[in-house]
Amino acid sequence: MNEALRLVVNGRERVLEDLASPAMLDAVLTRMELRADRIAVELNGELAPRAGWAQQSVSSGDRIEVVHFVGGGSSSPSATDAECS
Repeated sequence: MNEALRLVVNGRERVLEDLASPAMLDAVLTRMELRADRIAVELNGELAPRAGWAQQSVSSGDRIEVVHFVGGGSSSPSATDAECS
């Protein structure tokens, strides 16, 4: 029987029982319900380019850092905007 995938994700230990070690990074991110178009991923201290996720192997003990992109901004004009009017 294959060993469950054990990772450290954003500093917290995480066990993915339904994925065996090793697994492809894209499968790991899908299992964690992360949207590829809204994240950046670092694997063991190295940026993991999105184009290579399907070929990037992840093994138990690996460290993954995930950064989520968040849109937004202020709905009120800034002082600089007001001065330019």
